[in-house]
Amino acid sequence: MNQIEILRFALRGLLANKLRSALTTLGILIGVAAVIMLVAIGEGSSRSIQQNIQRLGANTLTISPSFSGGGGQRGPSGGNTGPRTQARQLSLADARALTDKTLAPSVKSVSPVVTVSAAQAVYGAASHPIAQLVGTYPSYFEAVNKPVAKGAYFYNDDVLAARKVMVIGQTVADELFGATDPIGRQVSVKGVPFTVVGVLKAAGSSGAQDADDVAVAPLPAVQQSLSGFGSLNQIVVQATGAKTTSAAQAEVTAILNQRHGITNPNNPDYRLLNQATLQETVSEATGTFTVLLAAVAAISLLVGGIGITNIMLVTVTERTREIGIRKALGAPRSAILGQFLMEATLLSLVGGLSGVLVAFAGTRFSIAGIEPVLVPSSVVLALGVSVGIGLFFGGYPANRAAKLRPIEALRHE
Repeated sequence: MNQIEILRFALRGLLANKLRSALTTLGILIGVAAVIMLVAIGEGSSRSIQQNIQRLGANTLTISPSFSGGGGQRGPSGGNTGPRTQARQLSLADARALTDKTLAPSVKSVSPVVTVSAAQAVYGAASHPIAQLVGTYPSYFEAVNKPVAKGAYFYNDDVLAARKVMVIGQTVADELFGATDPIGRQVSVKGVPFTVVGVLKAAGSSGAQDADDVAVAPLPAVQQSLSGFGSLNQIVVQATGAKTTSAAQAEVTAILNQRHGITNPNNPDYRLLNQATLQETVSEATGTFTVLLAAVAAISLLVGGIGITNIMLVTVTERTREIGIRKALGAPRSAILGQFLMEATLLSLVGGLSGVLVAFAGTRFSIAGIEPVLVPSSVVLALGVSVGIGLFFGGYPANRAAKLRPIEALRHE
């Protein structure tokens, strides 16, 4: 008996009990689809998080105050006199110190930042509370990856002259101007007029936060008119390249520790966020999360395999007399074994292919705000495992059928 005849017998055996075969393949279908879909969701969430981080720049360091830390209070001679009672805030002098190429050769640019939240902006009859008004330097746009879609940035001359010019996000432009071109028009922010010189490229929302509800203006103009000349909210440092980010972090840390009198490096009065390190950490965490999701989904594949064993054992019992007749007519053991293995493999293969189609259709839709990303390796792995399950779990029933003695099989009622 050749392979074609074995396949024909296997198909005839499966089609003889269509409902039973369909229900068996359903278990494999669910398992394969679940594995592929959950891996796709994990990959989609990972990419979404990484894209949000990359918007800030892969070679960017963000420094912000941390009021829980401190390294000792300076005495009159500059020495440390004991525990600090109040953490030192970030200042413009700190930002200027970080631009020293001798002490920080890996630093490309330094952008001091002050922010004003919910700054009410008015243009004509329209008004809009800007979620975040940023006062900074022109280098900020490159450091945090905020390209301009229309108009231009402001320049260093605008900073030196404290000109009241502004680059707005897409949400601000839509709320205040609608279809009107905002370039060159004046917006009143808390009663202070600012001229719009550019519109940022749309960045999209990140959860409940709208990244486009922002405006950026020269630091001195914001300090003079809105925030006052106090401490900085952040200092954004851009390294000379992705490979020098760690070196830049070490240089920045050394400068700030010296300026703030930090004696305990593990407890500074500032927080330094390395975007590259954060991205690696997130990638590892989401990778582990995806593996756990796939492992949970793989349990349904195991259950489907047990279902194949159960159904094939029932099939062997029902067809014991048929097996006896075929053996009495000279069918070799390999033909019987091959037929039942083929039936089990076909069940798992059809279920696997159907699961792939269902998963492919499922990845076309957004799930809980996440766009699933189909991972080809998960498709190959899930389909391979489903076929392997058919061979493994169908092996025992097939072997049992092949071992039946003809005389005992023919006596079976």
